[in-house]
Amino acid sequence: MFAVRFTGLLFGELPEEGRRLVDLHTKSCAACRDELNTLRSTQAILLSVPDEEMPQRIGFVSDRVYEPSRLLRWWRAFWGSAPRLGFASAAMLSVAIVVFAMHRPGPVTPVAVVDVARLQSDFSRQVNEAVEKAVAESDARHEQRTAELLDAAAKRFDTERKADMAAVSQSFAIMEKYAKLEYRAAMFPEGSR
Repeated sequence: MFAVRFTGLLFGELPEEGRRLVDLHTKSCAACRDELNTLRSTQAILLSVPDEEMPQRIGFVSDRVYEPSRLLRWWRAFWGSAPRLGFASAAMLSVAIVVFAMHRPGPVTPVAVVDVARLQSDFSRQVNEAVEKAVAESDARHEQRTAELLDAAAKRFDTERKADMAAVSQSFAIMEKYAKLEYRAAMFPEGSR
């Protein structure tokens, strides 16, 4: 609450009544008194510092590190100049012509005749062998997978058959008990005992 009044007091923007209230409060509150003294000393220090104009550019010691080397500057100047580039191209072409003229190749030896038909038949044979091998591997994988599936189905069928047999056996046992009870009831009526 008093922080705004402190800044107004320091900058002389606080009316007379506000200044009296701040003075009364700071006499009774040690924390606010310390804060006001700190702000006054900070203001005094800041006002004592002379105003200086900011430099337009600050020169760094490392500026020379970023300068390109002499070789790099020469290289850029050489390739950036159209007449120099044209001269370099003409000189390289001249050297190439002279080297070619001095080192002519000898007579051309005949190239061995390639039997294209034999190459094609070898290639066809290799392709056919590769295809047959791939088909055989695929068939073997499919046969193995089919055998695994059939084995799993047989096991599942055996398990279901055993469960069905147990259920039928249990039902048969219950029916047999009922039949025995009915037989006894028919043979020995309740009143004849």
